[in-house]
Amino acid sequence: MILFWFRRDLRIGDNVGLYNALNSGKKVLPVFVFDKNILKKIPKSDARIDFIYKNLQKMQLEFYKYGSSMLVAKGNPIVLIPKLCEKYKIESVYTNEDYEPYARKRDLEVSEKLSDNGVKFKSFKDQVIFAPNEVLKKDGTPYKVYTPFSKLWISKLESEDIKEYSTINLLNNLHKIPLPNIPTLEEIGFIKSEIKPIEPTYSSDLIDKYDSVRNYPSINGTSRIGVHLRFGTISIRKMVSKAKKSVINTFLKELIWREFFMHILWHFPKTIHSSFKPQYDKIEWINDENDYKRWCDGMTGFPLVDAGMRELNKTGFMHNRVRMLTGSFLCKHLLIDWRWGEAYFAEKLLDYEQSSNVGNWQWVAGCGVDAAPYFRVFNPTEQVKKFDKKHEYIRKWVPEYESPEYPEPIIDHKFARSRCLDTYKAGLKT
Repeated sequence: MILFWFRRDLRIGDNVGLYNALNSGKKVLPVFVFDKNILKKIPKSDARIDFIYKNLQKMQLEFYKYGSSMLVAKGNPIVLIPKLCEKYKIESVYTNEDYEPYARKRDLEVSEKLSDNGVKFKSFKDQVIFAPNEVLKKDGTPYKVYTPFSKLWISKLESEDIKEYSTINLLNNLHKIPLPNIPTLEEIGFIKSEIKPIEPTYSSDLIDKYDSVRNYPSINGTSRIGVHLRFGTISIRKMVSKAKKSVINTFLKELIWREFFMHILWHFPKTIHSSFKPQYDKIEWINDENDYKRWCDGMTGFPLVDAGMRELNKTGFMHNRVRMLTGSFLCKHLLIDWRWGEAYFAEKLLDYEQSSNVGNWQWVAGCGVDAAPYFRVFNPTEQVKKFDKKHEYIRKWVPEYESPEYPEPIIDHKFARSRCLDTYKAGLKT
């Protein structure tokens, strides 16, 4: 029998690893593990756990239709997966690849333990079109700049046959013996979240208009697919196939950015904690805790920044254009270490993806690959004029805007810009 280990691929259809397991000729036991090494680091009302849990319930209902069920447990997968293999006499574990540093280390340890017990470990490419070692320079080294990476990615895509891995006719190959019910959210150690992700929108119409609407936070011009790609409730192959049909490739390029940042984190795992450009770790951050709290709470006195932070705190989402502004404001106006902002977004974002979060924070701070130059400092007032001219987004999230209750700006923009440039220059000289 084969154990199929679900991780960030919470769907039954178009799931490469599951397809291969079901097509193996062996019975398949579906398993999901709530990893206690990850759970211990996140709040008890984390909306992402709620999201995972609801999708597991949906999948379980599908498995029931075929007289099967998914085994859901909580624990350390390095210990738990080998134990389950012994209990159910598993000969192979199938799963889909995960490229984050923790996941790579975990999978290596699981694979080694299984091998010691004579159990095979097979992983498949599922959450990307091209794995991090498939888009490289001619000399075999990784790209550090997005544009040439994306050009090669697109050229490879043109010769790639994107197939759908249909499992619907294979589900009778599931393990049929009834398993224990999914533990409750409370038994896992969490409570139901008040945050509900908005349903994704990826119609052909939105993809065609994406370039002209994506920068305006007051309109519904983005897809909201981030959380679904993060946890695999939507197949990346489905999204790329739809994006390819559009004559405007802006949406496709956003999907390529996602893989570019995965590629960077794979080749340069130190960037989780260190600047890609080491000299930027010499910058003398001020790291004022009061300024940081006002930024977190959306009380800086800069309305577009505050609107973004309040949207994040309330919904677990922030519009992409506003993410750039809030990130730049923290690092360059307030001179607070990008790692503080990265950690806050990691806690709050429903669509948190380690590689993209780290990559984008280093981008706004100027210290990452292909980053915005350090002397590019967004002017929050000009950003309002360009992207929320009628203040619709601001008024939605900052109802006291233009009233006596709204705070004065935390800092003067001209002063902040000058201080930022001086601080960066001083740090980069040392």
